[in-house]
Amino acid sequence: MDSDGRDGSAARHWDQLYSQRDPAEVSWFQPSPAVSLELISGLGLHPGDPVLDVGADASTLVDELLSSGHRDVTVLDVSPRALAATRDRLAAADGFSVVVADLLAWTPTRRYRLWHDRAVFHFLTDPAKQARYRDLAAATVAAAGYLIVATFAADGPTHCSGLPVARYTPDQLAAALTPAFVPVATRHETHHTPGGAAQPFTWQVLTPAPPPHAPDPEAAWGTSSASQVARRPTPPGRQTA
Repeated sequence: MDSDGRDGSAARHWDQLYSQRDPAEVSWFQPSPAVSLELISGLGLHPGDPVLDVGADASTLVDELLSSGHRDVTVLDVSPRALAATRDRLAAADGFSVVVADLLAWTPTRRYRLWHDRAVFHFLTDPAKQARYRDLAAATVAAAGYLIVATFAADGPTHCSGLPVARYTPDQLAAALTPAFVPVATRHETHHTPGGAAQPFTWQVLTPAPPPHAPDPEAAWGTSSASQVARRPTPPGRQTA
């Protein structure tokens, strides 16, 4: 384990991928993080609310959030090369910070209103690591905050970038994150890789489990028109790429 909290082998694995390919050529590349933005728009976040994107790689989600007025975005990834691409791209921007760390070895110094994860959790195939992720998220997400997690769906690939992954139905993903979190919305997406492969994803929006007699978070989510779209099954033939 490196002194900065990164697992050396994990950092080398992902750095090697980025040394061989441009960020726009990796299988998880998105021209626009459309589903993430749609789900985030339904949360009612304020521009100053702290947002954490774990496993951020070189994603342009941070660019989009900054452009929409957010001014406290943290991007975390184990790969220095991936985050260097983000730093270079946003060299003139303010309102974001970069953390190079192995997520499960990271110790947060504050809470965040939103934890966003597109495709970190599904790499955790060991139940102990899944539990560590859940506990870390529970300790990091504010009481009135949200957790957005995307994994390969039950009919998705069994491996990604040479590593095995866990696949989830919406119910299975929600169960993996309880009792710390309560699901409030779900979404299915078919991601198309730069090479043309179709990868089904399961998305869950969750909130910290409320204390007894607290309002139902799903009922509160349902008041947002954007969230209603997120909860509605996607019509066949209209999947988001």
